[in-house]
Amino acid sequence: MFGIDSSELLLIAVVALVVIGPKELPALLKTWGKWMSQMRGMASEFRGHVDEMVRQSELDQVKKQLESSISGVDVAALDPTKEFKQHLQDGMAEGEKALADAKASFDNPLAEPESAPQISADVALEAVPEPPPAAPEALAEIVPAVEAPSPTSAHDDKPKAAAAS
Repeated sequence: MFGIDSSELLLIAVVALVVIGPKELPALLKTWGKWMSQMRGMASEFRGHVDEMVRQSELDQVKKQLESSISGVDVAALDPTKEFKQHLQDGMAEGEKALADAKASFDNPLAEPESAPQISADVALEAVPEPPPAAPEALAEIVPAVEAPSPTSAHDDKPKAAAAS
């Protein structure tokens, strides 16, 4: 233990038994055990703090090494989320613009669309050639003749129907 042989330990125990006495020796050993457990707890806590300080100093050294090795690199520029955010904001701006344009066209339904070409009436008439004159027979084949009821025949049917009843 502390460089004490078993024979020396036996001599210490015999002297303690004679000096303290057999009646109070168990209480003394119990108190001595409590003190030893408290000392061991304090020693382990101290060791834990020292180990934590060593780890912290090692982490600080590693952090300094990393900072010195990447001092020329802009870490903020390497952020990939910045590019995604920019694309999303651009898309949102386009969508809002299209929505505003659509709302404006619904608010003013009589306005002509912006994409419609503006042509004057004179130019439009010059651009369209006149169709060739069609023969009346060709028109008769395309549009079937519709017989319109004569006004006298409609009036004639009503009195006959009334007289029959």
